[in-house]
Amino acid sequence: MELTKISFKKYNGKRLNAEELSGYSATYWKDVWRRLMVNPTAMLSLAALVIIIILVIIGPLISGHDISSINPRRANLNPSLENWFGTDNLGRDLFTRVWYGARASIIVALVCTLIQTVTGCLYGGVMAYFGGWVDEVLMRIIEVMTSMPTLLITILTMMVLGNGMVALLVAMSVTSWCGTARLIRGQVMQLREAEYVLAAVALGASPFWVILKHLIPNTFGLLMLTIATSIPDYIFTEAGLSFLGIGLQPPNTSLGVLISIGQQTMDFFPIQLLVPGLILCTIVLAFNLLGDGLRDALDPRMRQ
Repeated sequence: MELTKISFKKYNGKRLNAEELSGYSATYWKDVWRRLMVNPTAMLSLAALVIIIILVIIGPLISGHDISSINPRRANLNPSLENWFGTDNLGRDLFTRVWYGARASIIVALVCTLIQTVTGCLYGGVMAYFGGWVDEVLMRIIEVMTSMPTLLITILTMMVLGNGMVALLVAMSVTSWCGTARLIRGQVMQLREAEYVLAAVALGASPFWVILKHLIPNTFGLLMLTIATSIPDYIFTEAGLSFLGIGLQPPNTSLGVLISIGQQTMDFFPIQLLVPGLILCTIVLAFNLLGDGLRDALDPRMRQ
């Protein structure tokens, strides 16, 4: 039997002959995506997030109502064809406000996650690569920052800077990068003795080039897990702070602000609390389930 007539089975069930198999190469990220696709929970969560993001972008536009237009005559209406989620206590369209608030919550989470990831990667990479007294000094700084209660730091920052969006971003990002820095430090300390790193140093590459080009990219798998778990944490934290009156406050809008307003009328108009609360739970749950799927897909021990 000739080798070219032998067929092999690919992971997705497609039959490949020897010639096709010789030209097929499954990269690490292709293999991760393949394993993620066979996880129905992760894919359902991803589909839910895609739908939510689309509604966050176009939801305020398709409703036909302005976010801040007040009409006391239409206050506290039940859901109808004109107002799909009803109206709030000032007659504002709840559908428009929910998706506008979800947009603000997601933006806050994404920006805080970006700050956490970039700062943590650079800080942790410098700690691990240089080692010695540099590692000791930078690690002591992290220990001092993490020894203080995070909620207390957030409250003090919001009291100084106010209740705006920028103040909230600063308050939530002051110490959030410390955990990522420690995580990256441990990974980079394992990678810095690798042969490709020694070769780059021998060829005259600068320390920061080695960190950014060779060390940080090899921690992407771990970073993706950190990002997937950080985003829902930030969304929930923002909602909690706004609900307690520490975070964003009217006229700013977020899911936390809407939940805070809705709990004031929940005895008579529970829809004003249930809708933003349900959207918040769906977003957080979808991100958490997707993070679990990514964890399994990125773990080489889970390969079958």
